[in-house]
Amino acid sequence: MAIEFAKLHGCGNDYIAVDGRSLDRDWAAVTVAMSRPAFGVGSDGIVLLQNSDVAQVRMRVYNPDGSEAEMSGNGIRLFAKFVLDRNIADATKDGLTVETLGGVRTVWPEMVDGRMVSARVAMGPATFVAAEVPVDTSDLGGKGAVIDETLEIGGAQMAVTCLGIGNPHAVAIMDDPVEDFPLTEVGPYVENHPMFPQRINFEIVNVRSRNEIRARIFERGAGETMSSGTGSTASAFACRKLGLVDDAVDVVVDGGVLRISWDGNDEAFLEGPAVEVFTGVWNE
Repeated sequence: MAIEFAKLHGCGNDYIAVDGRSLDRDWAAVTVAMSRPAFGVGSDGIVLLQNSDVAQVRMRVYNPDGSEAEMSGNGIRLFAKFVLDRNIADATKDGLTVETLGGVRTVWPEMVDGRMVSARVAMGPATFVAAEVPVDTSDLGGKGAVIDETLEIGGAQMAVTCLGIGNPHAVAIMDDPVEDFPLTEVGPYVENHPMFPQRINFEIVNVRSRNEIRARIFERGAGETMSSGTGSTASAFACRKLGLVDDAVDVVVDGGVLRISWDGNDEAFLEGPAVEVFTGVWNE
C-alpha cells in the first residue's frame, strides 16, 4: 500500500513526516526502508503524526535503524511545520502542544504567508542525575552524576558530561578542533558502551566564546548528523553547567546554526529553521 509523506530538514537534519492517524504499519520496518540513502527516500528518520489525549497532536520519532527515540528537537520543529502547514492543528498564542515519549512539548512557530518558516521549542530542564539519564556509574564508584569525568572509550580519552533532556546525551568538551576528532570511529563505541543501558547520543564541543560553541553530533541509531536539536541543546547545557557560556548560546553545527536560551526556571528553548523539501508517495 502507498504512504504519502513529506521530506523536511532543519539545518541539514532531515526527517520524513507521515500522517499515521489512519495507518497501521510496522513503523520501525518502514523507517528502515524509507531512510536508506539511494534505495529509499534517505533521512535521519521518520516523524509520525498520531492522535493525542494529552496534547493537540502526538509525535513519534523513529531512527534510521528502526529504534524509537523519546524526542527530537529538530524533528519536532519539522513535525510542527508538517502539521501547521496542512491545517491539521492550529497554534494558539500559547503555541502548539505536542505529545512525545519525552513528555509534552510546546512549539511556538514563526509563520510567513500561512507557512511555518522557523520555530522556538520548549526543551525543558535537563537532568544530570545519573540514574535518570540513565548512566550506570558502578565502575565510577556509584557516582550520582557524571560531570566533566575523564573516561577512556573507543581508544579516546575524553572529559565527559552526561545529561538527559528527554533522551540521553554524553557531551565531551575539548580544546582540540572537533573537526579533527574521529567521530565516526569513536561514536559507535560511546553510543553502545555498557555504561549507557539505553545507548546514548554523543556530542563533541569546542567553546568559541561565552555565546557561541561548535558541535559535532553522533546520534543514537543514526550516526553522525549535520544537526540535532536535542544534541545542540545538550551541548549548550553541558557548557552552561561547567560555567563556560551565558544564558543565550549559538550552536554551530555542520548544517547551520541553532540558538539555545534559558529562562529563569532553567527551562531551555531551541530556535531554528524548518524547510519542506518535497512530497511524495512511498509504494510498499
